[in-house]
Amino acid sequence: MNDDARHLGLRPLTARSIVLSTLLGHHPPRLPARALVRVGELFGTAEGTVRVALSRMVAAGDLRQDDGTYGLTARLLERQARQDESRTPRTRHWAGAWEIAVVTAEARPAAERTALRQAMAELRLAELREGTWLRPRNLERTLPPVITRQCTLLTGAPDGGPAELARGLWDLDGWATRARALLAALSDATSPAARFTVSAAVLRHLLADPLLPDALLPASWPGTELRRRYDSFEAELRGLLRQYVTPGSAA
Repeated sequence: MNDDARHLGLRPLTARSIVLSTLLGHHPPRLPARALVRVGELFGTAEGTVRVALSRMVAAGDLRQDDGTYGLTARLLERQARQDESRTPRTRHWAGAWEIAVVTAEARPAAERTALRQAMAELRLAELREGTWLRPRNLERTLPPVITRQCTLLTGAPDGGPAELARGLWDLDGWATRARALLAALSDATSPAARFTVSAAVLRHLLADPLLPDALLPASWPGTELRRRYDSFEAELRGLLRQYVTPGSAA
């Protein structure tokens, strides 16, 4: 692993992480065992180690196994859908309105409060104060019942500058700094294993992109370039795996 990757805190992927990252980045998220073994070999991971990881992931409910191929289960399919959304977000024209969710349900069990907080994070709403969440109304998506059951939904606009509000809600400079470091690490990564490791980190970082309207972003926002570079890596991965996903290649 190169120095940039180490500086970013990236560690070599385990066999489980290799399998999971490969399937999360592949469409459809199902591959024969030999394809997953081949990716493991890029990291110097023995075939037996990968196959043990596959068996354990099936036992843990992370994967489904069918005739020598392995696919993601429902929970991880939801994660892949969120990752896909972070790469190609469905946006709409922003005219200045913000969506606001105010918690109005009372006597909520701890599990419901936790589920609400997780849903808000996944939908990229930020907490202005306890029980009040908001973001610009520029994304096309349906709010899940965990939010609509516990919150009253409003639409409004800040009295002050929206860009200043956005900077207070999200660490935009921090996100951009790490994004640029990941871009540099991708440029410096020469081996397939290094590119795979950094690209997996890119995909995780895109999940934290608040997906704000351009008018609220700092100058030279690196989000678009980071998505473009990940798309290039995914094309490389598809090319690598193509020879292992033909019928009869599952052994």
